[in-house]
This record gives sequence, C-alpha cells and structure tokens, in this order.
Amino acid sequence: MPLKPEEVEKFLSNTPPKWLEFTYRGYTIKELLTMPLDELAKIAPARIRRKILRFINGNGGLTIMERRLLDKIKKYHERGIKKPIKTHCRDFPILPEMIGMRFLVHNGKEFVEVHITPWHLFNRLGDFAPTTKFVQHGGVKKAGTERKEK
Repeated sequence: MPLKPEEVEKFLSNTPPKWLEFTYRGYTIKELLTMPLDELAKIAPARIRRKILRFINGNGGLTIMERRLLDKIKKYHERGIKKPIKTHCRDFPILPEMIGMRFLVHNGKEFVEVHITPWHLFNRLGDFAPTTKFVQHGGVKKAGTERKEK
C-alpha cells in the first residue's frame, strides 16, 4: 500500500527537517513511502519480511485484527484524520505509511500513546508501549545520619 507521489509531497512538506535526512539501508524516506510492499519486504528484517510476504502471497501473515488495523490506517490516510488509532495489536510491524501517525497501544491495563517517527520503522507497535513499570527498590532514605553525643 504505497503512497501516491502527490500524497508523499504533501506529507514531506509538513514533516520536521530531521525526518528528511533519515535513511534506512540507503533508502530515503521519500523512496520508502512510494515503495511497494514486495520491495519493502526485501529490505525488512527477517521476521517482518516473513510476515509481509505471507500477507502479499495470501498465505496468512496478518490476523483479522491486524487486517482491520491496516484498513483503518488506509482510511485515516485517505480522509486526513489526525486523531490516534486505538489498537490491541502489539505485534503489528511499523510500515512507512504509518510514519507521522499516532496510535493508542494497549499495554494490558491502559492505552499508551505512541507517535510513530521514521526511526521506529520495522519495529513493532508493542515495543513502544511497555507492559511493566519500573519500581525503584529500597525503603525510606534518611537525609543524613546524626551522631549521638555523650
């Protein structure tokens, strides 16, 4: 589901300048946005490549929820909707069409907002919505120790 050249130009005009410098394995963000899925699969990491190729060939690849999410992403692009997309699909790979979008990814308790940047490409949505909170160990710490005087 590559974007049309007109859509890419419109998207790149509203992006931060730092994003225009981004490259992934020698491809600029403009090339990645216009690249078809079969070519994207060639440069993707192994597990993502396998999932994309299965989807293209019709041998599974995406679950029903992931297909619905993909349709929703297309709909948001066509209509220009800016609000975040709520999803439970933590295993969904981040594709170039998702750059600049916001997602509310469920972490098991609540929805965590994830803003997709070019550096998130080919990771998974769940990688950016941690499921556990860090709890600092230790009890109450005293400001200073006082010495007893006789």
